[in-house]
Amino acid sequence: MRILLLGKNGQVGWELQRSLAPLGELIALDRHSVDGLCGDLSDLEALRATIRQIKPDIIVNAAAYTAVDKAESDVELADRVNGEASRLLGEEAALLGALLVHYSTDYVFSGEGHRPWQETDAVAPVNRYGASKLAGEQAITVSGCKHLIFRTSWVYGARGNNFAKTMMRLAKDRETLSVIADQIGAPTGADLIADVTALTIRQVLQRPELSGLYHLAAAGEVSWHGYASYVIEFAQTNGEQLAVTTISAIDTTAYPTPARRPLNSRLNTQKLRDNFSLHLPDWQSGVIRMLREVLNK
Repeated sequence: MRILLLGKNGQVGWELQRSLAPLGELIALDRHSVDGLCGDLSDLEALRATIRQIKPDIIVNAAAYTAVDKAESDVELADRVNGEASRLLGEEAALLGALLVHYSTDYVFSGEGHRPWQETDAVAPVNRYGASKLAGEQAITVSGCKHLIFRTSWVYGARGNNFAKTMMRLAKDRETLSVIADQIGAPTGADLIADVTALTIRQVLQRPELSGLYHLAAAGEVSWHGYASYVIEFAQTNGEQLAVTTISAIDTTAYPTPARRPLNSRLNTQKLRDNFSLHLPDWQSGVIRMLREVLNK
């Protein structure tokens, strides 16, 4: 079995290199061409040629345009990478009879209310990034290919930058931090996403009727303020010397950004857990694991 992984150096892509390796021959690409193979989602024709050359049984797309604020002005590129490239992947997967695995976001929703979003809820993105990701989802569905689309949120990894690392870095120099308290979600580890991906691929290959759209996030919920407080407390308990003494809670309106952010990023994962007999751990367990790796504790 041949697996094509796109976006190999992103947070999720890095973990997928590990989790997908036992499933078959893994060809992992990033934006830079290697041996004539192109994984750049903005170069549609080269991407199509690469897929036709490799002829994968499974395509896993962990690449995306993720600069949420920049997408407000960089609309053409965001739409090409998140929307048009997804349509191409769906078309090519359908021609090959391949399984396409794709990652989307809670940003396809309005972000209103307090109830965790279900897969069947009405979509209403509040920014260009969310609109581009929704276009990608819809294009894959219309293509008719066998697919797994995972909507996730608040993704972090031990590799690269993440919210927890930023908070700890700022806490070393500042006595007071101001963190948004009215956006609610569940920090979800890239390693968890990668492991669930590998497990669900195995099952879908045996039971194609399980393919479709799923919500994937760690269990529980927290605000960014609560998340920051948890991280700082853990770091201090484990011997980190931090200057911070106060973490102030602020509203989203106090921190304006070019792109609107959803207040409600909760995702209902019941469908995923039921269909694949999965247990999704609390967000705290993944964050602690990441922090121990970052802090070498």
